[in-house]
Amino acid sequence: MVKNLKELLAVAKEQKTMRLVVAAAQDSDVLIAVCKAAEEGIIEPVLVGDIAGIKSVAAENNLDVSSYEMVEAVELEEAAKKAVAIVKDGKGDFIMKGLIDTSILLKAVVDREHGLRTDNLISHVMIYEVPSYHKMIMLTDGGMNITPNLEDKKSIINNSIIVGKALGIETLKIACLAAKEKVHPKMQATVDAAELEKMSKEGAFGEGVIVEGPLAFDLAISKEAAEHKGFKSEIAGDTDVLMVPTIEMGNGIGKTMTYFANASSAGVIMGAKVPVVLVSRADSYEAKLNSIALGSVIAANN
Repeated sequence: MVKNLKELLAVAKEQKTMRLVVAAAQDSDVLIAVCKAAEEGIIEPVLVGDIAGIKSVAAENNLDVSSYEMVEAVELEEAAKKAVAIVKDGKGDFIMKGLIDTSILLKAVVDREHGLRTDNLISHVMIYEVPSYHKMIMLTDGGMNITPNLEDKKSIINNSIIVGKALGIETLKIACLAAKEKVHPKMQATVDAAELEKMSKEGAFGEGVIVEGPLAFDLAISKEAAEHKGFKSEIAGDTDVLMVPTIEMGNGIGKTMTYFANASSAGVIMGAKVPVVLVSRADSYEAKLNSIALGSVIAANN
C-alpha cells in the first residue's frame, strides 16, 4: 500500500516507464514537471502542440527536450484530437493537459467516435497527504460533476476504487459525506448515501470495499468523534475516500486541505480508457509531478 506521495513517486520510478501524451505542451509549468518526471524514469513524453512554442518554452527554462517525440498541432482543438488519437492507437498510456482549456481536451477525450469514452462517468479523483492524518486520503468528485444522482455516485465510487486498488489498498474504506449521519428525506445526500451503503453490503462494489453513509466529515476522519457520538462504524478515523454529494462540498474541502491544512496533493480524471492528468495553473510544481506519478501508476495497473 502506498502510504504517502514520496512512496508514490518511488513506485512510479520502479515500474515500467509509461508513455505520457501532453496536449498543448507549450506550457512552462507543465513542461518543467514533465521533464522532471522523464528524468526520473517515470514517463516517456510525447509532446503535442506548437513545436516552435514548445522549444521556446524549453529554452527559457533550460530544459532539454531534444530526445522527446513531438507532434505538430498549432490549434488547441487539433492538439487535443491528436493527443487522444495517439493514445487510442496504443502509442500512449495516459494524457496530460497542457496549455489548453479543460473543456477542449475533455471534448476530445469523450468523443464517441474518435475519443476514449467508456460507459463510465467521467469524474475527478484527488489524493491528499495531510500532515494531521495518518495516511493519504482521496476526495471525489470536487472537480467535474456538479450534483451527481445516485447512479452517478455509484460510478464515481467505482472510479475511486480503481485508483485505490492501483495504490495497493487492500480494503478501501469509502465515506459518503453529508451534513449529518442520519437519513433525512429532505436531504438527498443522506438518502443516496444510505442507498450506496446498502449497495456495498450487497456486493455492488466487489470485495475489499466498504462504503458507509451518510457520514458527517468529523465521523469519517475521527474515530474519537464517532465514539463521542456513539456512532458505530467500520471506517471512522480510517477512511480512504471522501465521496462528496456536490461539487461545492468537494471544492471547499479540497481547497481547505491545501490552504488551511498544508496538504500536498495529486489528481487525475477517471472514467475514460486511460487516466487524464488535469492540473490547475495554480497547482505547485510538486502537485503536477505527483499527478504525473499518480497517472502513471494507475495506467500501469489497468
